[in-house]
This record gives sequence, structure tokens and C-alpha cells, in this order.
Amino acid sequence: MPKNKWKTGMLPLLAVIALSACNTSSETSEMPMDNASEEHMNQESGHMNMDHSGSGEVPADLKKAENPAFEVGSKAIIETGHMEGMEGAEAEIVGAFDTIAYAVSYRPQTGGEPVKNHKWVIHEELEQPGDESLKAGDEVILAADHMEGMNGAAATIDSAEETTVYMINFTPTTGGDSVTNHKWVVENELSAK
Repeated sequence: MPKNKWKTGMLPLLAVIALSACNTSSETSEMPMDNASEEHMNQESGHMNMDHSGSGEVPADLKKAENPAFEVGSKAIIETGHMEGMEGAEAEIVGAFDTIAYAVSYRPQTGGEPVKNHKWVIHEELEQPGDESLKAGDEVILAADHMEGMNGAAATIDSAEETTVYMINFTPTTGGDSVTNHKWVVENELSAK
């Protein structure tokens, strides 16, 4: 009989432990305040919910730059602040491509606030863009997935720039995990190390 009392007493204790373990894991998935402020800060520049690291895959028709200012494998300093911790960070160049870079505004497919002046989406990341450069005010459909809700969204071109775009690796100046295969920075957003 004492064995049964022990088992009966342990069952509720095990249930409490199991439930608290579930509760702990859901708490850790919540966004810390620092990230929440960063997300708010980056909403205007279109980098909220951005997958800052990428696979390194590029569109099949994207042409490698023949004579980039920053060679693949070289280092450069990032001179732009698309997101917190980017400006001033050292970048390793992992890809250089000649294309047209667009700043775009769009409403995510997943809902939420419009994203304004997102930099950058390249010509090859638009659905059926044609061969000619697009201009400010043109309407397009995005085929890029830099951020949640971007792929398939209707967008308006804010600006267009024929340039070399770079895929980079960097560690944010604010600390945290390294960002790999980040798409994209344009040539004038980098400086020699």
C-alpha cells in the first residue's frame, strides 16, 4: 500500500514538471525587448521580420560581376544601416553581381503594416520584369523571400540603380550571431577596409 501512495503522489508532480517545461519553451520563443525595439526601428526601412542570413542561392540568370570594386573573398566596411548593428561592421564579400537594384514599397502577403523603401530587391527577383530597367512608380510582383510575406507581394518601385550588388557575411556591431549570405548591399554602401 505505501508504494501506491508514493506513485499517486508522484503522478501530479510529474504532470506539473511536464507542464512547466512546456511553458518554459513557449516563454523562450517570445521576442526579447531588445529585438522588439530593433524590429520596430527597422519597419520603416523594410527589414522587419527579415531573414538576415540566406542560403547563398541566387537567381539562375544573375550575372557575376566581371570587375567588381570588391572582389569575392575580400573585406569591406559596411556604410549603411539597413538594420541595427550593420553600419560600421566588417563584411566579407561572398558574391558580386551586376544587375539593377530596386528600393521597393509593398504590403506583406501575410498582412500587417506596409513596408516602405525596402533596400534591395534585384531585377532578377521580380516576376516577369522584362529586359529593361524599371523606374520609380512602376508596379511589380516580388519573387524574393528576404522577409516573411515578401514573395508574391505587389510592390511599387521607389528607386532603381544599375550597379554591382554584393552578398556579404558580417557580425553585427551590436553583437549576436553572424549573418551569412545577406542579400543585398550595393557598391556605394561599402568602403575599403
